[in-house]
Amino acid sequence: MGASCRIYFSVAHDPTEINRQGPDVGSQYRSAIFPANQEQANIAGAYVAQLNQARVFPAGIATRIEPGREFYPAEAYHQDYLTRNPTNRYIAVNDLPKIEDLKRLFPELYCAAPVLVAASRPSN
Repeated sequence: MGASCRIYFSVAHDPTEINRQGPDVGSQYRSAIFPANQEQANIAGAYVAQLNQARVFPAGIATRIEPGREFYPAEAYHQDYLTRNPTNRYIAVNDLPKIEDLKRLFPELYCAAPVLVAASRPSN
């Protein structure tokens, strides 16, 4: 979970924003971690505490750690959106810079071929 935390807090979004991710606003856009077990919750909590103590961000971390909460995947039309809409303005402005940051900051974890949700679904 360590690498996942580093990516989540340094590339995925601004963890100091409350109920928002870039241009998207609402409680469904809150910064949250849904740990699968207590060990993951402890790791995430310790990581958030370290970031806050080190004052890595200009404001406190708003990310909530929500153990025991069910995670619901986004609607089907949101799945694999970047791959299906690579020239969309939203993608170009909000997501492609994050991919570039991932490549630059974590080259050992970056994979050029995306793992698509559609490819992971069982076929009938």
